[in-house]
Amino acid sequence: MDSSKHRFETLAVHAGRKVEPHTGAVTPSITLATTFERGADGSFPGGHVYTRSGNPNRAALEEALAALEGGTTALAFGSGQAAAAAVFQSLGTGDHLILPSDLYHGTRYLVRDVLARWGLAADFVDLRDLDALESALRPNTRMIWAETPSNPQLRIADIAALAEIAHAHGALFAVDNTWATPLLQQPFKLGADIVMHSTTKYFGGHSDVLGGALILREPADGALTQRLRKIQQLSGGVPSPFDCWLLLRSIPTMPARVRAQSESAGRIAEFLAAHPAVEVVNYPGLSTLPGHEIAARQMRGFGAMLSFEVRGGETAAMTVAARVHLITRATSLGGIETLIEHRASVEGPDSQTPRNLLRLSVGLEHPEDLIEDLGDALRA
Repeated sequence: MDSSKHRFETLAVHAGRKVEPHTGAVTPSITLATTFERGADGSFPGGHVYTRSGNPNRAALEEALAALEGGTTALAFGSGQAAAAAVFQSLGTGDHLILPSDLYHGTRYLVRDVLARWGLAADFVDLRDLDALESALRPNTRMIWAETPSNPQLRIADIAALAEIAHAHGALFAVDNTWATPLLQQPFKLGADIVMHSTTKYFGGHSDVLGGALILREPADGALTQRLRKIQQLSGGVPSPFDCWLLLRSIPTMPARVRAQSESAGRIAEFLAAHPAVEVVNYPGLSTLPGHEIAARQMRGFGAMLSFEVRGGETAAMTVAARVHLITRATSLGGIETLIEHRASVEGPDSQTPRNLLRLSVGLEHPEDLIEDLGDALRA
């Protein structure tokens, strides 16, 4: 379908989903085959060879992802980490990469502990400070990777400004858009070259499927797209047909889920900001948060993620997490259930996250029930 003619909600329902011509089925079937028959002339009339290279369910999912993010081509992976790894693997030995200082710890460790051994150089910079970014640029800087809002401190980076700096330096600009979703933020409109998602989160939305995706601005026959497609195929980090089907099943409800979750997150953030047991609330919808004006300019809503710092240090924060009853103590985010997590203990001994910080992924429960649960947990 022509994604330029329809609004996001319509795309979410229809992109990648077609009535099956032979059966009339409205819901796509799952094609579990690992291999596909060749024609007598040696061709592949169905367009597929081997499911690591391509599959009907993955093709449908990739079509939907490209349409929703406003890109040209999408590549689906078995996890967000596999998608991020493919981007970094597309760089060369000796290339330099700049990433934000506050970001998902798995991305940090992937670059620092795995890819650095293969000759990829990287610096971690506070991307809110454009002068610091300019100072970190090297002649061999090939990519700037942004994560906004960031995980877990919800720092807001100016996507348009970062894109301008990257392109002036001849570098690519990639954005992890997982927390914002394409409903709330569309980095391609602000100059991004690559958008990455952990589709496990809001695309899946039910804490039952793992996935990742890259969406690109350039055409399918572009050099970068072809390089990433080859990495996808040869590394084998692809989603199963059933995982693709689950994700495509969940996408139509994403606009409604994200809007409801974001509205609740705003109410919870205001409650926490006024609570005497809370030192800091990190949520871009609060006018007191640094970066609020940038977020208001580049986002169409402030999202369903927030974090807060509890007075009394790590012990107090762990006590609050232990006292909740309705909210679940678990990692991940974007699901229908509200999750709370002490991030520093997950990120390891060299975590840069404040030890008293708790991260909250707001689900679809009634916000007043969640506020009551948090209020009981915070009560001395």
